[in-house]
Amino acid sequence: MTDAPEDQGSGTLFEAPPMAEQERMVEAVLFASAEPVTIADLEARMPHGSNAAQAVEMLQKRYEGRGVRVVRVGEAWAIRTAPDLGFLMQKETVETRKLSRAAIETLAIVAYHQPCTRAEIEEIRGVSVSRGTIDQLLEMEWIRLGRRRMTPGRPVTFVVTPEFLDHFGLENARDLPGLKELRAAGLLENRPPPGTIPLGDGRDEDEEEDQTELFEED
Repeated sequence: MTDAPEDQGSGTLFEAPPMAEQERMVEAVLFASAEPVTIADLEARMPHGSNAAQAVEMLQKRYEGRGVRVVRVGEAWAIRTAPDLGFLMQKETVETRKLSRAAIETLAIVAYHQPCTRAEIEEIRGVSVSRGTIDQLLEMEWIRLGRRRMTPGRPVTFVVTPEFLDHFGLENARDLPGLKELRAAGLLENRPPPGTIPLGDGRDEDEEEDQTELFEED
C-alpha cells in the first residue's frame, strides 16, 4: 500500500513540460537577459529533460518577420531588434564614449587578424600602440586577452569578445565587413603599407592629431 504513491509519482516527476511551454520559458529568459544566453545556461534554468535547443529553434521561427528576432551571437542566443527597424532606435541611443582613431584602428586589426600580439598590431599600423588604447578596448570589453604565443617571450594575444559581436550584430568574426566598407564608413584610413614607417623613428600615436587617450600613462 505504501509503495503506490511513489510508483504513481515516479512516472511524472522528471517529465519535461510540453514544448510550447519550453518555448515560453526560453522566450522569458532571453527577453529578460541583457546578455546573450547559451543553450547550456537555458537548460540549467529549465526543468529536467527540457530541450532548450529545439525550443530556441521554434522560437526563432516564430519571430521571423516580427519587430524583434531571435539571433545567434557566438555560441549564445539573444532577442534583438530587426535590422531594418534599427533606425527607430537612433533617437534613444546615447553615445557615452567616442573611440579615438588609434582605438578604432587597433580594434579593426584585432578583429581581422585575431589572435594577434601588440607587436603585430604596431607592425600593421606603422606606429607604436600606447597602453591607453589597449586599456580602453579591454575596459569596454570589446577585446580580451587570448592565449600566449609559443614564441620567445611568450607574448599575449588579443581577440574580440562576444560583447563586440553583439554590439555590431555579428554572429562571428567572419561576418565582419570588408576593408572597402570600413574605409567608406570612415573607420579606416589609407595608410602606407606596413614596414614603410619604422617603429623607432620617434613617431607614435600620442603625437598624432585628435589622439586624446582616455587613459594616461603612469
